[in-house]
Amino acid sequence: MKNLIKSLSDFQNDCPIIHKDTKGHNYTYADLPQIFSVINPLLKKHKLCFTQLLENDGIKTILFHVESGEQLESFTQIPKVKLGSMNDYQAYGSGVTYFRRYALSSMLGLITDKDIDAAGVQVKESFDTKLIANCNTEEELTSLYAKYKASLTDSDIKLFTNRKLQLTK
Repeated sequence: MKNLIKSLSDFQNDCPIIHKDTKGHNYTYADLPQIFSVINPLLKKHKLCFTQLLENDGIKTILFHVESGEQLESFTQIPKVKLGSMNDYQAYGSGVTYFRRYALSSMLGLITDKDIDAAGVQVKESFDTKLIANCNTEEELTSLYAKYKASLTDSDIKLFTNRKLQLTK
């Protein structure tokens, strides 16, 4: 494996961050054509190639060192999910594309998303306005407000104010 490891290390040192503004659900990412356009010349330069095979309920990604035949394999299960108005085949095809991108990025050590994990950005807990109506005392309402204060919109605050008025009558 020493040939494969050396070539992969050299590849990773040469490979830039691959970012394209393809829109996802609240994030952007590089799609497969963008990834391939960047990595294919670098893979060739470092005598590496890969294949991704559909196998059972997932995808097997295999990285090869061309000259020595050494290889590294990874298997990623593709969950079967319903996606909006897509039929089962379309949803599975979407899953295949998604997991091909992530399996390959993981194996090669690519950065293809904007990484906000280290930026101190936290996902705010979602707020359901129905919770306000379920408060039966001012104390419950105050506690709920304190819990979600950072993520409340102006309309949420108006609902809190109205509920407080109802509870104090």
